Amino acid sequence: MDSITNAEGIVRSRSLWRHSGFVKLWIGQTISELGSRITREGLPLTAVLVLNAQPFQMGLMTAVGAASALLFGLVAGVYVDRMRRRPIMIVADLARAAILLSIPIAAYFHVLAMAQLYIVITLTGFFTVFFDVAYQTYLPSLVERENLLEGNSKLAMSTATAEIAGPSLTGMLVQLLTAPIAILFDAVSFLFSALCVSLIRKPEPAYQPPAVASDPKQEVMAGLRFVMRHPMLRPLAGFFGTAFLFFGFAGPLYVLYAIRELHLGPAALGFAIAVGGVGNMIGSSLAPRIGRWLGLGRTFIGAVLLLTFALALIPLARGPAPWPLAFLAVSQLLGDIAFATYLVNELTLRQTVAPENMLGRINAAMQLLSRGVYPIGAMLGGLLAGYLGIRPTFAIAVCGLLCSTMWLIASPLVHLRDMPPGPDSSVK
Repeated sequence: MDSITNAEGIVRSRSLWRHSGFVKLWIGQTISELGSRITREGLPLTAVLVLNAQPFQMGLMTAVGAASALLFGLVAGVYVDRMRRRPIMIVADLARAAILLSIPIAAYFHVLAMAQLYIVITLTGFFTVFFDVAYQTYLPSLVERENLLEGNSKLAMSTATAEIAGPSLTGMLVQLLTAPIAILFDAVSFLFSALCVSLIRKPEPAYQPPAVASDPKQEVMAGLRFVMRHPMLRPLAGFFGTAFLFFGFAGPLYVLYAIRELHLGPAALGFAIAVGGVGNMIGSSLAPRIGRWLGLGRTFIGAVLLLTFALALIPLARGPAPWPLAFLAVSQLLGDIAFATYLVNELTLRQTVAPENMLGRINAAMQLLSRGVYPIGAMLGGLLAGYLGIRPTFAIAVCGLLCSTMWLIASPLVHLRDMPPGPDSSVK
């Protein structure tokens, strides 16, 4: 019946490449992700090369951006569950384009300062929270649930494509045009993403308000309560919270470490990260097969152990060229294979077991437990790097990530073989 009433149609057994709505979403995301990679590397390079930022400032810059998930993540989930998701995505794209445009304008007039970078990162982080929650919640209404794993795999491949091309392109743009001007390309990519999403014609289901009005505070916390009570989502959330705390130790210091301690240039750094994009592509494309081959529980645990090994290669990088670059490139390759494999299967599991009317709040809760704790780790990592040095701070991050695997090992997930058939109605 749905295929009769929808011009888009539903793809059940055929590839999603024949689903016009999904293809539009994929194209928009691929271009947007490419631009986002330019900004992801371009903003730290702007801080280091143009504004001579110090380790604490790098940690603070990352923290204020990620703090948006901590402050607004759960609220975003309520709005996503109450409104159509596609308009939220379009508004978020347009807003981010306008905000990022201020960076090259300020650089052109020689008034760029760290304070502006903090503001830009905070505002883009706010709209990114709304976009990501809406984006993860929108896919199950665009494709059938049996196509979710394929859809998440293909969308992760768009991220991988950007990871391959984006860093190398950023390195060249930074050297040719300067870092602030390179960010202009990201602003344009968000405009393109908004256009692609606006062209999707499949109607979304309307919001059905509850028969009895609920307390707004209860609605905000509903997704987090559901996650904490669900036997499969709870360990995944615990892992996210622990792992992203220690990712925060390492992430903001990566560019600083590569440039100042390993003496890599922007182009070499871009190459190392682009190698990670190849790993991301491999992991994204093979994630469904790996999950079926090993079983979901073993896939989760194996991916995290490989990710821990990859992170350990970063503080071990030393010696004359080209050894530091080789260590970072291998770390990026293995780490992105592992993380992409984990994320594709984790997101599909989450979308499968979550009730449709709560999916936005559940996605927001998972965002809170990952991105929300990241700024705390970023601040702690910046302080530790100032006292202990960057390399020991990376070593602490590796130990913390290894400990985070206990959430998965000591949970029912270790015995999970296949994707559950649908929402678990036993969890209220």
